[in-house]
Amino acid sequence: MRHFLSVLSFVLGLFTAVSGETYLKRTVPKGFVTTRGAEFELDGSPFAFVGANSYWLPLLTSAEDVEATFQEMNKAGIKVLRTWGFNAINASELAGALQSGLTYYQVWNNTDWTLNDGPQGLQRLDNVLEVALKYDIRVILAFTNNWVGYGGMELYINHITGAPTHDVFYTDPKIIASYQRYVKTIVNRYKGSPAIFAWEMMNEARCLGDLPAGPACVPGSGTLATWYKEQSDFIRSLDPHHLITTGGEGHFFWKTQDPVFSTDYNFNGQAGEDFDFDLTLPNIDFATYHMYPQTWYPQLDFPGSNFSVEAWGLFWIDAHANAAKKAGKPLILEEFGITGLANRTKIYPTWVNRALDTKHGILPWQFGMLGLKEDGGNRLIKYADALIDGASPNDGQLKSD
Repeated sequence: MRHFLSVLSFVLGLFTAVSGETYLKRTVPKGFVTTRGAEFELDGSPFAFVGANSYWLPLLTSAEDVEATFQEMNKAGIKVLRTWGFNAINASELAGALQSGLTYYQVWNNTDWTLNDGPQGLQRLDNVLEVALKYDIRVILAFTNNWVGYGGMELYINHITGAPTHDVFYTDPKIIASYQRYVKTIVNRYKGSPAIFAWEMMNEARCLGDLPAGPACVPGSGTLATWYKEQSDFIRSLDPHHLITTGGEGHFFWKTQDPVFSTDYNFNGQAGEDFDFDLTLPNIDFATYHMYPQTWYPQLDFPGSNFSVEAWGLFWIDAHANAAKKAGKPLILEEFGITGLANRTKIYPTWVNRALDTKHGILPWQFGMLGLKEDGGNRLIKYADALIDGASPNDGQLKSD
């Protein structure tokens, strides 16, 4: 936790005021975050912020631990929290979920899901949002996951079509209708709440997931862009005030013969995103991108290599800042992380400086919390995620080292 707080103190000390240029202003209710040109705004004033990710917060069973976590975030200067607005299980998992206290919002059985809006379901998310607002923290809420964790999009695929490819999620009418039914449930529940910073269509949408991509989702197909537009338009029809974003990792589709970029998954369109184009969609209010160069380039990142994690990160930040500036929309470095305390101490300040110089919002992955008391401070949540000796789940990224 001390390391997390030191990074946040560094970030907050560097954050400069947004520019005084005049932009067309959107009208929203009091307490709602909005945009004015390329900047965020809250109640008529520039809203510059440092935030954090905590997917595990709605999974806590103890309201006291939720309260303590938000108190710690507030003391750290966090203004925006990103978390999951989804937790889905198969009907075969229900008995175990009830026994373990697992938070779940959807139960899938055959080709459909039922909603759990009870005390082990959406009432826990209700509490997270209520406590967030108490501590003046706004929440980015993602509707589903590209990956299998906590009931991602492939549950829709497996139960509705059984298709062998991941990208059918973006095109099958029955899947889209089911996704929109869940989105409508969540949006209608919270659209009057200033606790919501933004709706996020999906965490890290790609052509592939745990299932492979199909031939309908390839560079230049526009499959993901079409889905982004259709779903952002749908969300806007439900809620005229809250911000909407993709939740994407920020992959580019640079149409170039340069072998450095034409063979690189982050730049050649193979992921399915086209960051420059997606940002121009009318109901995408701001851009998101993620940054994990150690994970993305393991073949280059080894002792003695001339590959620089630090330099690559600076290039990635600049590329997104330039695209957002061209589109005239705000930008959030929504997830980033590297392993190793020495790496963080050296590299994070450089990355943070560059992001701040280009007026980013910044959300490290992820917030670490000590002193959690539920189940005596030890509880297996799901997968390998667990509370251990009162500490929140630790995946080796920005945590309480």
